[in-house]
Amino acid sequence: MSTVVEIKQLRKLFGPIVAVDQVSFTVRQGEVLGFLGPNGAGKSTTMKMITGFLTPTSGTVVINGYDIQDQPLEAKRLLGYLPEGAPAYQDMTPLSFLTFIGEMRGFRGAELERRVWNTIHTVNLESVVYQPIETLSKGFKRRVGLAQAIIHDPPVLVMDEPTDGLDPNQKHEVRTLIKTMAQTKAIILSTHILEEVQAVCTRAIIIAKGKIITDGSPEELEARSPYHNAVTLKVKGISLAEVQKELESLPGVKGVEALNGQDGLTTVRVLSLKGQSLVGEVNRCVRERRWDVVELYVERGHLDEVFRALTAPAQQRT
Repeated sequence: MSTVVEIKQLRKLFGPIVAVDQVSFTVRQGEVLGFLGPNGAGKSTTMKMITGFLTPTSGTVVINGYDIQDQPLEAKRLLGYLPEGAPAYQDMTPLSFLTFIGEMRGFRGAELERRVWNTIHTVNLESVVYQPIETLSKGFKRRVGLAQAIIHDPPVLVMDEPTDGLDPNQKHEVRTLIKTMAQTKAIILSTHILEEVQAVCTRAIIIAKGKIITDGSPEELEARSPYHNAVTLKVKGISLAEVQKELESLPGVKGVEALNGQDGLTTVRVLSLKGQSLVGEVNRCVRERRWDVVELYVERGHLDEVFRALTAPAQQRT
């Protein structure tokens, strides 16, 4: 897949405050890039510079060959942007607002009507299409914001917290839509919901204090968790001391954590020394000792643990 977005040495100063500091990355068609970071990390500022809403202090943003500063109209035609808060004209209805946005994008007549109604159906706005936007719930307002971002079917989508304010069913719908659109687009989304990264992103960048801390797939980030390839085991009628003693003697085991047990059950988490697979050794131990196993599963890794480990040191350097 071809590179669609190129960001080089992006920097933004607000007086003496460095909001974004030498950020560089590329995004290819077919990628869904999750942009993660604690509050104040520079996520929204970076997105505003990518979309041309903020002028960078230095650095460049190129969208499909067009520099966002030197060729703003050409670049912005290729962009769909869902900003933080999803601003819209509150006295308009979703229908009138999307018609207005479509006209601003250059559509007229039957083509405009087709795009407006296709977008309304895509984001499930039919039930509120004639209500003033100011009367809508936060979730529906978010959907209106998403609709205006995709009405022109752009090759690049930039979305700031796309599922903010949505209920679980609505989140599922939007995530499904993102995965469907990703086949033909380059998508950048910021989020603080780590499960969203695992659900829809093919790649994740973590930013803290304006700098990129790490860049990799969700699986690569999970592999940095101390719980990657850990085995959680629940057995019946065996004491915690015996379970810990036997499992700690296995090769590759870093330690055995006691978890909450109840009703005669002992539950432990077996930690891997170097992230290697332990499930084979644990299974062998269980069979040889004829333990009564209630539950046994392998953990992928805790993305929240990795996020805290990577961002907390940066936050402390203030």
